[in-house]
Amino acid sequence: MPLNLPLTPSPTTATPSNARRRVLCTLLGTALGLGLALGGAAPPAAQAAEIRVVTSGGFSAAYDQLVPLYEQATGHTVVTARGASLGNAPDSIPSRMARGEQFDIVILADSGLDELTAQGKVQAGSRVDLARSMIGMSVRKGTPKPDISSPEALKQTLLQAQSVAYSASASGTYLVNELFPRLGVAEAMKTKATRIYSERVGAVVLRGDAELGFQQVSELLPFKELEFVGPLPDAVQQRVFFSAGVAEGAQNADAARHLIRFLASPAAAPIVRSTGMEPAATR
Repeated sequence: MPLNLPLTPSPTTATPSNARRRVLCTLLGTALGLGLALGGAAPPAAQAAEIRVVTSGGFSAAYDQLVPLYEQATGHTVVTARGASLGNAPDSIPSRMARGEQFDIVILADSGLDELTAQGKVQAGSRVDLARSMIGMSVRKGTPKPDISSPEALKQTLLQAQSVAYSASASGTYLVNELFPRLGVAEAMKTKATRIYSERVGAVVLRGDAELGFQQVSELLPFKELEFVGPLPDAVQQRVFFSAGVAEGAQNADAARHLIRFLASPAAAPIVRSTGMEPAATR
């Protein structure tokens, strides 16, 4: 039976007060001048829209801080569902879209968004890049910090590890299909590496079910109880854009485009950068 997780109002995540005020003031000051708000003006409460979003974990750390600012400034309500960018887990974004769940905005790795656009589930031409992310590795605090400073060091760390956890989404697909074969460890990883579905890799490492955990940096950093070792070496790093698009059949397409423009704006960039991602607005 398909898992049908409910949409929930976006959580308010603590943001440094000064950064929060700066972003909010910038949004309030530019909403009218840039024509971002519906009808060219901030809507009264009676016209406030409900914007339904499905987002993958890669952009979530920034999203969870930015959305409450947006709601406060505009009067709109953002209702959020979550899932992996790729894969066939019941709560993955492709699975949700395949069974007809309705959203206004879809946020996920660019390759996944392009695939949904090709399938006619996201409006052609609506893609907006929000941020670029890298893959990193974490271990439990108090354990030896492995060397991943070069491809050879990363290879030896993988071979010496007893267990490895990796995402079932875009980063994990890259590890299995490209990185492990390139490093010559694909055979060894078959018996020690586990693909993690429907939860963050950091949670698996935290409870001791894996020695090493690989996922997007922005998804590992929130686990303060873990030791973030660092990103993969540049020579074998995969940089992925997380992008937003307007879903086909969106009930509030104008409001959706409004929110997307804010998430991609220079006003949002400081918070995006604080989560370990490179804001697309500063490329």
